[in-house]
Formats: sequence, C-alpha cells, structure tokens
Amino acid sequence: MLQKIVLENTKNCTLFGRSLPPHRSGMKKTAEPEQELSENEEKTRDLILALPLFDAFKSDELDILARHMRFAEIMRGEHLFIEGDKGDFMCFVVRGLLDVLKKTTGGDHRVVARLGKGNTIGEMSIIDKSSRSATVVARQPSVVIILTKKGFDILTGDYPAVGVTLLQIVMRLLSLNMRLTTSKLADKLPTEP
Repeated sequence: MLQKIVLENTKNCTLFGRSLPPHRSGMKKTAEPEQELSENEEKTRDLILALPLFDAFKSDELDILARHMRFAEIMRGEHLFIEGDKGDFMCFVVRGLLDVLKKTTGGDHRVVARLGKGNTIGEMSIIDKSSRSATVVARQPSVVIILTKKGFDILTGDYPAVGVTLLQIVMRLLSLNMRLTTSKLADKLPTEP
C-alpha cells in the first residue's frame, strides 16, 4: 500500500531516502539549495512545475520543495488511502483520475468526488492529525506528489518563507473544498415551504 511506502521512506530522520540536515542552533534556513537534486528530486520538481498551484515559488524554493516531497505512480484500482487509516500525508494530483469514496451507514461505498490534475487530497491530515475521512482509489493510472506531515513540519520550521507560502496554498484549498461541500449540501437540502 502507498501509505506504507511513504512511512518507510520517512523513518530514522530521513525524508525520501535523504538524511535530514542538522538543525543549526535554532537558526532558520534560507531558501538556498544545499546541493544538487537527486534524480527522484528532479522528477518531483518537474512534476511540481506542471501544477499552477506552485507558480508562487521561486526556482530555489522549488528545489527545497522537491527535497521534502516525492512523487508516486498509482495504478488503476490501487488505494491511495482508506477511510479510518491514520493520516500523515497529503497529495497533489499531477495526472490521472482519483475517486473519493465515503462509506455509508449501510456499509456501501459511494463516490463523493472525482479528482484530476490540480486537485489535492488529504490536506486535513497534515493540519489536524485525524484519521482519513474517506477512501481514495485510482480510477485510472495516476501520478501524485506527496507531502508528508513530517516534510510539512520541516518546511514550515526550517524554511519559513517556503512553509508560509505552502501553508497559504493548503489553507486556500481547504477553504475552497469547504465552500464546495457547503454548496453541494445546500443543493441536497429540501426547500422550505
């Protein structure tokens, strides 16, 4: 399962196979690149560039993001995560189509949303540490960029300018999703006589 892969890649003070840089006497890091990007980081950076959500970032900031994010390819029918699982990462959809399923009181699953390029999923998990509120399955082969809670904490703690910009993006996405959900709910409510 994808979540297991993400968790395995963040053990022992590493993030996506790289040792985390030592914290220098509480000083915040600048947005200067520490070294050349690895092949996976380059690919992650290229995928980040494909999403307009990241247009606000400068080139060196994109390098920092690429060091603390990773990409994953998801095959059709593969679960990204399951309702009730511990949530510790969010995803930005780069390609493909994902179904968001919610379990009914009868135990069935209903598709409550379909997500394509530019959409995000799992934002709440990096903010409130709650379990997953829905199941997400690939409707077609998809590519996502993954931001773990640990990566998010590093970005907001060690690279405040990058972290604040990223936090603003996440907050805007959460706000937009809440507005869409409220509109859908209002459409389903009976009209008053």
